[in-house]
Parts: sequence; C-alpha cells; structure tokens
Amino acid sequence: MPPGMPTEIWWSGKRFEMDGFTEEQIAQFGLTIGVGGFILYMVFIIVQLARESKAGKFGTFVLFLVLGFGLLGFLAKNLIAWFLNI
Repeated sequence: MPPGMPTEIWWSGKRFEMDGFTEEQIAQFGLTIGVGGFILYMVFIIVQLARESKAGKFGTFVLFLVLGFGLLGFLAKNLIAWFLNI
C-alpha cells in the first residue's frame, strides 16, 4: 500500500484512475513518450558522433544504419501493431 493512502481506497477493488485516465493508459503514454524522447536523444548522439569523428557522408550513413537499426525495430513494432489494430 502506498504511504499515506487510506486502507479503504487501496482495498476497494476499484481501478486506479487519475484525471480520467486509467493506469494502463498512463503507462502507454509514458512508454510512447518516454521511448520516443529516448529515440530522439539517440539520434542526437549519433549526429554528434558523426560530427566529432568527421565521418563524412558515407560514414554518417553507416553510423545511422548500424546504430539506428534498433530504433527502426521499435518504430516498426508500433506501426505493425497500429496496422493490425492490436
């Protein structure tokens, strides 16, 4: 039980809601926005790495291809889930 929460609220069996959003919706928003922000930060890191190493156009392409491959997997997962209405 969270500290300070009355026992009757904790054990009432009702679903937790905050400002009209359920716990599942809040978790989904946090996952989408949090991971999206992390992806943008990783793109920034890749750009900085390409600049500092003076990689050139081909080197920058290779950096984005190799280091950004995992990002494509996350984006593809969301697009497939949206397309299949999962």
